[in-house]
Amino acid sequence: MNTLARYTMLATLTAAMGGCAVGPDFQRPAAPTVHSYAAAELPAQTASAPGLGGEAQRFAPGQEVAAQWWKAFGSPALDELVASALQANPDLKAAEAALRAAREAATAQRGAFWPSVDANVNSTRQKIAATLASPAESGDTFYTLHTAQLSISYVPDVFGGTRRQVEALSAGVDVQRFQREAVYMTLVSNVVNTAIEEASLRAQIDATRGLIDLASQLLDITRRQRLAGHLGAADVAAQEAALAQAQASLPPLEKQLAAQRNKLAMLAGRLPSEQLAQHFELASLTLPVELPLSLPSRLVEQRPDVRAAQAQLHAASAQIGVATAARLPSLTLTAALGSSALSLPQLLRSGGGFWSVGGDLLQPIFRGGTLLHQQRAAEAAYEQAAEQYRSTVLTAFQNTADTLQAIVSDSETLRATSHAEAAARRSLSIVRRQRELGGAAQADVLLAQQTYQGATLALVQAQAARYTNTVALYQALGGWWQTGNDAPPLAQQSTTQTGAPL
Repeated sequence: MNTLARYTMLATLTAAMGGCAVGPDFQRPAAPTVHSYAAAELPAQTASAPGLGGEAQRFAPGQEVAAQWWKAFGSPALDELVASALQANPDLKAAEAALRAAREAATAQRGAFWPSVDANVNSTRQKIAATLASPAESGDTFYTLHTAQLSISYVPDVFGGTRRQVEALSAGVDVQRFQREAVYMTLVSNVVNTAIEEASLRAQIDATRGLIDLASQLLDITRRQRLAGHLGAADVAAQEAALAQAQASLPPLEKQLAAQRNKLAMLAGRLPSEQLAQHFELASLTLPVELPLSLPSRLVEQRPDVRAAQAQLHAASAQIGVATAARLPSLTLTAALGSSALSLPQLLRSGGGFWSVGGDLLQPIFRGGTLLHQQRAAEAAYEQAAEQYRSTVLTAFQNTADTLQAIVSDSETLRATSHAEAAARRSLSIVRRQRELGGAAQADVLLAQQTYQGATLALVQAQAARYTNTVALYQALGGWWQTGNDAPPLAQQSTTQTGAPL
């Protein structure tokens, strides 16, 4: 058996040995086995209140979040704005570019499974010492040497170090994919929440302007009664102060509204000077009545942050194999085939050809403990990633439990606030009539005004809170955030195994 055949057989055997990779095989953490998100049992439906946003909401256990959940708010303008943001938002485009970069890096690493082949052509002009014999047939001391060579190098993945590197980079692709999904989810939630905040501010501005008109009317009444001699100058001054206070509360609301409009433009990938066609009012939004409530065991499948933490755990597991393989022997097979001649046409003639076949077996013996401690560092990094994954899962369940409690509590807050606003409105109406008839003091009027003003703004804020709580639930549950053709459906199962419970 010639030398080339021996090395070919050796390469075949080492490639066959490559079916086993050192290091731990990643096992996917099992989902928590709890059956509810919070210790307290959820009611069948939330409290209801008369008026805008006061509908009772019902939970639908086991129902998944729809891909385009924002359509449940029944606003075509909101749908258009979300679509515009998904097309033009730079943060989402940056996340998509990061995903493409991670894919290319993983694909590039897979090239290490194959031999590397290089072609080289080299020409050198040389002069030899006159006292030495010339290598040229003519005996000239000047000659040009042309060399053409084909080199092949192959490093068999005997212990799976390359496969673990590919595994780590593939897990990095998953990290970027789920981070892209998280950016998508955050972007949509921010657009919807900002639209709700804009609608809330418009309602607060309208209410404040109504309060300013009311204070102006009361000031006119007070001035007329002052001219008639029924009131003193102090009563007029007190009402003027009440009007000024109501007027002073308007500019901050207008400033906040302008800031929300600027934020919406930014989310849609536009400059603040590029006006948006969409405007939002609370009356144009529909509060979703049926709320999806997927099973707790599905939360770790649906939350992009949890899936990203799991992928980071997978990458850390693969890095242990990479560090372990670095301590084991490595084999490099090389071969070269070429020709040398004093002129280019002679390169193709017989007699100038050469070839070589070689193998290089390397076993690290002493590196000052570097390789050992690198492996221990990889193992510690895996433990860190495991705890970070657990922390992410706990945070996800906390977010969901907090949001569910907020939905229940804020519905009761809205009902109480609605009753308080109605009572304050009746009280102000009664005190106003009594004041016109001279039966109530100016202090009673001012107190009733302040109470009604606070109750009116609190009612608007409570109405908006129910919309934002609903958005928070969709965001907390995750769901199928379908941002591209590779977005996995919820029914798709992972190829990794299930490990010990969290």
